[in-house]
Amino acid sequence: MIVADTSAWIDYVKGVKALHTDLLDYELEHSRVITGDIIITEFLQGFREEKDYQIAERMMESLEYHDFLGKENAIQAAQNYRKLRKSGITVRKTIDVMIATFCIENDFELIHNDRDFDSMEEYLGLRVKK
Repeated sequence: MIVADTSAWIDYVKGVKALHTDLLDYELEHSRVITGDIIITEFLQGFREEKDYQIAERMMESLEYHDFLGKENAIQAAQNYRKLRKSGITVRKTIDVMIATFCIENDFELIHNDRDFDSMEEYLGLRVKK
């Protein structure tokens, strides 16, 4: 099972040809791609046209769903954020720490196109699909 971050989904639907979109395409065919509340919200909020929104919503509905946050993951995400700050790393988006924490706690790999996850891979042990 694997998680695709919003950054990968956005590039995927835009037709960007890159390693992370190729990986996502492969995983959609050969593995179980997981999504959850945080990614669904972040992904769907960007669609202006109703037709595009409906297509994107169906994509998310077709995937296995998990609640990403919850109380325990919320506390762990805060601890992970604090660990990064103590290491001198400022994360631009708290939501990325929440997604990374879900992946770490469930031992899922992440496909992404967001440099914030690089430090989480190094300092928190996030597994990234490459």
